[in-house]
This record gives sequence, structure tokens and C-alpha cells, in this order.
Amino acid sequence: MNKIILIALITFLGFSAQAQTKKNKNLKYTTEVNGNCEQCKKRIEKAAFSVPGVKTANWDISSHQLTVILNEEKSSTADLNKAVAKVGHDTKEVKATKEDYDNLHYCCKYERE
Repeated sequence: MNKIILIALITFLGFSAQAQTKKNKNLKYTTEVNGNCEQCKKRIEKAAFSVPGVKTANWDISSHQLTVILNEEKSSTADLNKAVAKVGHDTKEVKATKEDYDNLHYCCKYERE
């Protein structure tokens, strides 16, 4: 009897583990990224493409919106925000370090909050 209960419990736990949220292979994600110019655009998009699973990346200079299509099975939106902040650009979720910001070209420095 104990073996039957144990088998039923293991089977139930196995099915519950599989029922967890499925990760999106084509997540469309948009976030605000601070920057000023074409040089910023190239740097931000290059940083986005350095994250595994990023399929497309486009940063709009006028709206400061970075739009990506991301495979969540390979990385997360947090990984993306960290990569962009690492090259000196603040995102809505992650702020670049002072050192990374200071490494930006003078024309790329934006007003920080």
C-alpha cells in the first residue's frame, strides 16, 4: 500500500513540475533606454544582440524605446537590461554604473535621474 501511495505521489509531482509556465520563444519586449544619437543606437543594439536568444533589436532615437524579440528559454529580460546598462546606458529597470556611464563618448552622455 505504501508503494502505491509513493508512486502516486511521485507521478503527481512529476506532472506538476511539467505544468509550470512555458517560456516564450518569441517574446516581444520593449523598454526605455537613455541615449542620444546614432552612436548610442549602435552601442545599445550591439549590447542587446550580445544576449543569447535575442533575435531582433531596434532602439528608436526619438522615443528612447528598445524593442527586442527574445527567446526566454535562452535568457531573460533582466539579462538584456544588465547588458545594456553594462555599456553605459540606463534602462527603466537597471541603471548603469558611474564608471560605465563615464566611459561613454561625450556626445552620448544624457541627463541621468
